[in-house]
Amino acid sequence: MGLAGRVRQVGKTLVTLLVCFFAFASSLPALPAFQAPRPATPARPVQAAKPKGRLFRSQDLGLLEAPDREEWQQPDQILDALGVAEGAVVAELGAAGGWFTLRLATRVGPNGLVYAEDIQPEMIEAIGRRMQSENLANVKPVLGTPSNPRLPSGLDAALISDAFHEMDVPEDPTLVVTLLKNIGRSLKPQGRLGIVDWTPGAGGPGPPADQRVNPAAVIRAASAAGLQLILREDFPPFVFLLVFGRANARSSP
Repeated sequence: MGLAGRVRQVGKTLVTLLVCFFAFASSLPALPAFQAPRPATPARPVQAAKPKGRLFRSQDLGLLEAPDREEWQQPDQILDALGVAEGAVVAELGAAGGWFTLRLATRVGPNGLVYAEDIQPEMIEAIGRRMQSENLANVKPVLGTPSNPRLPSGLDAALISDAFHEMDVPEDPTLVVTLLKNIGRSLKPQGRLGIVDWTPGAGGPGPPADQRVNPAAVIRAASAAGLQLILREDFPPFVFLLVFGRANARSSP
């Protein structure tokens, strides 16, 4: 066979191979179309449970430092009514930025101790900074919950100043009763709880009229928690004071 014949033979062989290849390829199942991977859906951040109530915002702490607050709040008279003395162990609940905590710490002195409780971490941080700047070592910030202030036992006095209306949640009236029960358990047998809040009605500093609490409602909640009213005093024109004791407490002569 000559060279030309061999070339023709190779050509026929290649054609035959190509035909067989395409026949085989056509019998295979079709591959799925390529799809670009979808970007993963970002996980939604877990939302922390928000405490109930009408909480005072940490951004507004400056409002609590009004230059005339000492005059209308009358802190010395309130602390006298609670029997807070040098060396006492006391607590403030809803301490916010520590305006009253500072006065409690000054009253009890270096031999006393003040637990400054709040349910907002931002407030606890603000109290820590304030006490550090005041060089006071007798204040211990405590992060509580809406129903449990996480206070130790053996308190001579506890104070809720201008914050009860935030703790009394209309949607769950048992919440504040549980809170008051826990406070009562932390008091000494003759310990006192003082609740200072805004006089009902509009005008002056404080929350809107529809967010203020009637003193009678405070007394009912305290009674349900096993506390009895010892003293009621008004500090016109803006606030009132209610002093409670445990069921076995007696008014001072």
